[in-house]
Amino acid sequence: MNDKYLYRVPEVAEYLSLSRSKVYVLLQTGALPSVRIDGSRRIRGEDVRAFVAALMTDAA
Repeated sequence: MNDKYLYRVPEVAEYLSLSRSKVYVLLQTGALPSVRIDGSRRIRGEDVRAFVAALMTDAA
C-alpha cells in the first residue's frame, strides 16, 4: 500500500481482508481516519498502516 497517497474504501477493504461495510464502520467510529472529497470517502495509506500497527500493539 505504497503506490498511491489516497485509497478508496473497496481498496482498503481488500487490503485489510475486510468487507466494505466493516471499513465504513471503522470510518464512522473514527478508528480509521478518512477525508471526504466531493462526497467520496478516501483513506490515506499511512493511516491504514497506522491502524494495523495499532492493532499489533494492542494484541501484544
